[in-house]
Order: sequence, then C-alpha cells, then structure tokens
Amino acid sequence: MDEHRGRLTRDGIRIHEEADFAGMHKAGALASAILDRIADHVVPGATTGALDKLITEWVEEAGATSATIGYKGYQHASCISVNHVVCHGIPGDKVLKDGDILNIDVTVIVDGWFGDTSRMYVAGALSRKAERLIQVTHDALMKGIETVKPGKTFGDIGHAIQAYVEGHRMSVVRDFCGHGLGRVFHAPPNVLHYGRPGTAAVLEEGMFFTIEPMVNLGRPETKVLADDWTAVTRDKSLSAQFEHSVGVTATGVEIFTLSDAGRFHPTYG
Repeated sequence: MDEHRGRLTRDGIRIHEEADFAGMHKAGALASAILDRIADHVVPGATTGALDKLITEWVEEAGATSATIGYKGYQHASCISVNHVVCHGIPGDKVLKDGDILNIDVTVIVDGWFGDTSRMYVAGALSRKAERLIQVTHDALMKGIETVKPGKTFGDIGHAIQAYVEGHRMSVVRDFCGHGLGRVFHAPPNVLHYGRPGTAAVLEEGMFFTIEPMVNLGRPETKVLADDWTAVTRDKSLSAQFEHSVGVTATGVEIFTLSDAGRFHPTYG
C-alpha cells in the first residue's frame, strides 16, 4: 500500500483522496466498536490489565492489528488512564474501585488505515464532580469538531476548546496534543487544544487528524512517571479525555470514530 498517496501542504500535512475516507471509516468503526464492547466490563473489581487482555483478543478476532503493541516498546493494545492519570496509563494489576473514572484509548490498523479513538468510563457510581469534568471534556471535543471546515485554522479549533473549558473554570492540558493520521499512526500537524483564532495551518479538504482534549479539574501541568509513559496531573486533580479521528470534507467534517451503539459518553443509559 502506498502510504504517500495524495499531496502534502507546505506545512507537511497530507491531503488525502476522496476514496481514502472509506478506509478511515472502516478502521475508525472497529476501534469504536471495541470501546463500545468494553463498556460492560468496566466495573469495580476489574483490573486494567484484564480490560486490556479483552481488547487485545477483540482486535485479533477482527483480523486487525493493534497500532500500539510494539510502538516505541509499548506492549499493550490500549492505554488506560485512571483518575488523575492524564494519558498513556499502562494496563496492569490496578483494581478499579467504585467511582473511579478512566479513559481507554485504542488504535487499530485495518487494511493499512489507522483508527484512533478514546473515551471516558466510570466504574460504579459517578460522582457529581467527575460527571461535570467528563461532560465539559466531551462538549469541548465537540466544540472543536464543530469548528472544522475548509478555510478555518487549527488555531480556531484550539481556541474553541480552550474557551469552552476555561469558561467552566477547568484547564486544558498543553503538554499533549492531537495529530495527523491515515496510513501512519502520527503525522503532521500537531493539533493543539488551545490557541488563537486565525493562527496555525489552514484546514483543507482531505486532511485527517485526531482531536483529543485532555481537561483537568485543577491546574494544567502534568508530569511523566518513571515508566516513561504514564502522564499524571502535577496537583493530583482529576483528568478526563475524549478523542475522535476526523476528516475535513468539502463542506465540513466527518467523524470516523462515532459509536454506533451510542456509548461514546459514559452516561449513555
């Protein structure tokens, strides 16, 4: 497969062809279906390692490949980030307690295309404080996605997210960002979740990228633990994240990672 189809903008961002959208939808649908399926297993008493084992089995069962197993030495099919873990939490022996919130992030490769998505879950009862954080994070992602159309800029996306989050007296993590993808896992551009309107690269039809804001109840600063993967909030405040993979169309945006089961938000019913 030619991972270099399509042209590059002067910012190094690949412009994909119309036919490429179908491949991204297929990969995104599998990643989303796996996250739909894991929801019933997120309960108090479950370990993050057991959840990852199920995800690994389901990727293999689908005839797909995990993009994360073997990536820079990583050995799991998911990242599972609990409570004050911002992102890149490593699945293991951690036992979920009642009220724990967690982000599960999965990336699969289907026919050479990368499907990348994450969403929030709760083990047991959701506290009011955590529910508010999750809702603001979810809505901030959707505000960013609503901004996407040709002629807008990546700064417009970041500004929409930042303004919404800070308007609710929470903070946007600045140490991690979204990214281009397609036939590769990570590519230009870096998609910042903060910024000024009208700045950064201009959106064009055929761009594929993730939007994945991380939002903290406290301050935005993070630190990476000694395992060189796990990022946590410096002030130990709760953190949440949602991620979709999207493509710019002639008139707006397509989301590749929608939940067919309506389970993208943890209070789905």
